[in-house]
Amino acid sequence: LALNLLPAVRLDRALLPGMVAQGAGVVVHVTSIQRLLPLPEATTAYAAAKAALSTYSKSLSKQVSPTGVRVVRVSPGWIETESSVALAKRLAAEHGVDVDAGKRMIMDSLGGVPIGRPSTPDDIANLVAFLASDRAGTITGTEYVIDGGIVPTA
Repeated sequence: LALNLLPAVRLDRALLPGMVAQGAGVVVHVTSIQRLLPLPEATTAYAAAKAALSTYSKSLSKQVSPTGVRVVRVSPGWIETESSVALAKRLAAEHGVDVDAGKRMIMDSLGGVPIGRPSTPDDIANLVAFLASDRAGTITGTEYVIDGGIVPTA
């Protein structure tokens, strides 16, 4: 909670009064698919904090959207960062396989990634930039899952 919920709450408390006063603004909270599909052996506390952030975000959107401030959530899946590549390399070394096989092990642990690759930081940034733009001016109170198809949707 101290890392994955409370900083967002504190930042919102600092910035929202100004946004509400000007009648415009966008808050983008980054949650995680872990809130829906936690990995009990590794990420239960993280998943719980991201679930709390998602619930807080939805509630906040109902509170401030009538003032002109939009609140949205972005819920990434596996993102190919330096640390995730390091994990793939470590798994590969432990199992005597190449790094691509290590990445497949991660994807398999998530139940598979239908597009066959993780998201990139740019993928996430592009979605956030769109949601923060005027082109998304009527979008509020919703969550965008960007995970390559990991989370089944209706």
